[in-house]
Amino acid sequence: MSDERTVKVAADELACVSCTVNGTPVQLRVPPRMHLADALRTQLGLTGTHLGCEHGVCGMCTVLLDGDAARSCLVFAVQAEGSEIVTVEGLGTPARQHPLQQSFSHHHALQCGFCTPGFLMSSYDLLAHERCLDREHLAADMSGVICRCTGYRGILDAVADVADAFPGGIPEPLNCEPRALAGRGGAPVQAILGPADGDASTAGAGGEPGRIVRPSGSPTITVQVSRELPAGIDDVWRVMSDVAQLTACLPGARMTAALGGDRYSGQASVALGPVRLAFEGIAQVTDRDAGDHRLAVLAQGADRGGNRTSADIRLRALPTSGGVQLRADADVFLSGRIAQFGRALAGDVSRRLFEQFATSLEQAARTGAAPVPGKSPSVLLMGARAAAGALLRRARRLRTLLGRRR
Repeated sequence: MSDERTVKVAADELACVSCTVNGTPVQLRVPPRMHLADALRTQLGLTGTHLGCEHGVCGMCTVLLDGDAARSCLVFAVQAEGSEIVTVEGLGTPARQHPLQQSFSHHHALQCGFCTPGFLMSSYDLLAHERCLDREHLAADMSGVICRCTGYRGILDAVADVADAFPGGIPEPLNCEPRALAGRGGAPVQAILGPADGDASTAGAGGEPGRIVRPSGSPTITVQVSRELPAGIDDVWRVMSDVAQLTACLPGARMTAALGGDRYSGQASVALGPVRLAFEGIAQVTDRDAGDHRLAVLAQGADRGGNRTSADIRLRALPTSGGVQLRADADVFLSGRIAQFGRALAGDVSRRLFEQFATSLEQAARTGAAPVPGKSPSVLLMGARAAAGALLRRARRLRTLLGRRR
């Protein structure tokens, strides 16, 4: 890259990257250390590019970068400035499959499908550059992608058949044309993605102020918590219906402004050991039923490191003989580095956050005052406590089982 194109970006700032993805010009705002695979998956919603080892060994993340195969987990998104990128989505469509896709299907060259995008893009690169394919060396030529379940025979047969059918060269990708790509929030991302100028408090999906869109697809984790609170139903509902008080009950969170229309901006922070994640975002009350003591909130936020989180939260308070049963259900969507935590750990941490939330809500209902904002909750500490709790539960089950055998 020439000096004229070199731009210095601080580690906590976002860089603007212009490139072409599957024939569509896009502009991305990404952290300087976000790799291309994460940008394709989390910002453009092109989840066909799979992440396996993230060390450039397994080949699952292979894409075409300016016509050559590249490990997108080893390329920073900022390095793609001005480049043309083709992912497996650009190869073909269900209605118009590329000959490689048809051949893979014909030879049953896929089982779980996790390695398939890498094999398709790697084999396309091989056939595009090798006009005279040597069948004896094909296994070695395709060894850059690892398959753990199907076995390579069907894959090699599929690639060899395409080589025989197109001796003059493999057809170009069939699904590369300008279109509006859809990001994880379901909004068009033809222009700049992410919080404009680093401000996530007022930018919803696609940069529209105050607009929230529930992410499509399956949530990263789901949380279901039920807690008995020794408080009156009216006192609990008073806190639930006051968004400022309700937000203060969630560890590390606070409301910063009311945007109107039951929409609110806020901040939330979580400590990952020495690293502190600070999210800014917006929340909207999507359902409020005073008679049924039910409340639903959709919230989303982002930090400067490219981490994004969205949560669809449902709360309900049910009167009991001893007080109130508080039920909290949430679908949580994570993207960026924060999504790389194991689902079990993320689920345990999220449940403990909601348990702390229930405790704070009970205190606010009893005292009539919102909790005093404290320091950011430590995910590592909560994770350690969750792991210790899991080990304790397993030890108890083992003692019970041994006791029964005796």
